[in-house]
Amino acid sequence: MSDLPRKAVTRTAKLAALPLGFAGRATWGLGKRIGGKSAEFVARELQERTAEQLFRVLGELKGGAMKFGQALSVFESALPEEVAGPYRAALTKLQEAAPPMPVRTVHAVLAERLGAGWRELFLEFEDKPSAAASIGQVHRAVWHDGREVAVKVQYPGAGEALLSDLAQLGRFARLLGPLVPGIEVKPLIAELRERVAEELDYALEARSQQEHAEVFADDPDVVVPAVVHQAEQVLVTEWLEGIPLAEVIAEGAPEERDRAGQLLARFLFSGPARTGLLHADPHPGNFRLLPAAGSDGPAGWRLGVLDFGTVDRLPGGLPETIGTCLRMALAGEAEPVYALLRAEGFVKESVALDPDEVLEYLRPIIEPAGEESFVFTRGWMRTQAARIADPRSPAHQLGRQLNLPPSYLLIHRVTLSTIGVLCQLDARVRLRDELTAWLPGFAAAD
Repeated sequence: MSDLPRKAVTRTAKLAALPLGFAGRATWGLGKRIGGKSAEFVARELQERTAEQLFRVLGELKGGAMKFGQALSVFESALPEEVAGPYRAALTKLQEAAPPMPVRTVHAVLAERLGAGWRELFLEFEDKPSAAASIGQVHRAVWHDGREVAVKVQYPGAGEALLSDLAQLGRFARLLGPLVPGIEVKPLIAELRERVAEELDYALEARSQQEHAEVFADDPDVVVPAVVHQAEQVLVTEWLEGIPLAEVIAEGAPEERDRAGQLLARFLFSGPARTGLLHADPHPGNFRLLPAAGSDGPAGWRLGVLDFGTVDRLPGGLPETIGTCLRMALAGEAEPVYALLRAEGFVKESVALDPDEVLEYLRPIIEPAGEESFVFTRGWMRTQAARIADPRSPAHQLGRQLNLPPSYLLIHRVTLSTIGVLCQLDARVRLRDELTAWLPGFAAAD
């Protein structure tokens, strides 16, 4: 596909074919087993074919389908290892690339939004996109003042495609659920739908990015490109050269993984404290590692952050309740933790739970915050996902009685997504240091 399919019937047909494809492959697998092939061999081949079809369709359609695929991609580390292999390659492809718009479409959007003389704004403009995402693609260019810039051009019909895709995906969310144990797919899709208007508003994105760029200017650890120009469906920002985080995940040395993980955790918690905004799209395609000039090792790397289309507005930073609850849970204070969770709506008034059992439910999840440094691994993530997803598990039964207040929904998804990326990195992170420095309520009061 070279263009964004806009007709609802076309996109719906492609997405509706996914469950049929899953069922067809199950029948095919049964035939293979009858023919003498081992169940293990057939299961792996089924996973490979399922991954290939699912993420090919999501990537081709872009829009909400690709947005959903990107959201799933950060949870790849929760998949059992025998399943994760086939998905890993397909998910990684989705993080960095998608079929491009035709050049004529790109030029038409630029002419409509920047004016017929749009080429005069640039000394150079590369027609071949350098990156593609769910609702737009990025072209490398040189602004008229000589600055290298990234030009993000929104796909025509992106809004219609986003809503149509997410509505269709919501209809068979139950079938997609087993892809990522422990992750509720239906609320994830609902939350993505609520963010559609923000994703499409490049003026809002420009303001969010510029606020970050100004706060993090000259920061030793984080780089945010400044906004150069913005028009409807077009956003021009400074170009950011660096190593894609996906490359570090795929082939980085241990010290590179650790540095990338530390920087990612630092940005997650320092961003809201310093800007009042939470970057809410933490998949690897939105991050670059910038080696320091004259430095041979990763110790001087900085984290480049892209794509501020989705943010959560937190004027006071992350809620103090999170830090306070986390600190008390690490100290084993079951009753105060339970009282705070109930006061904030995590435990509804109609539900009565044992405070000690709630604390036991939380202990494994909060383990990284209690250590001086913690190695985030796929194995640890899989253990947590399996513990919560298994209907026979006490953790599953208790988790079903907890409630996630709407004001915490995006914070929860971003935190969980970031932890997923840390596990993909296999990074050793001093998480407690970042929490102490940036999370309100976590450090004990003087």
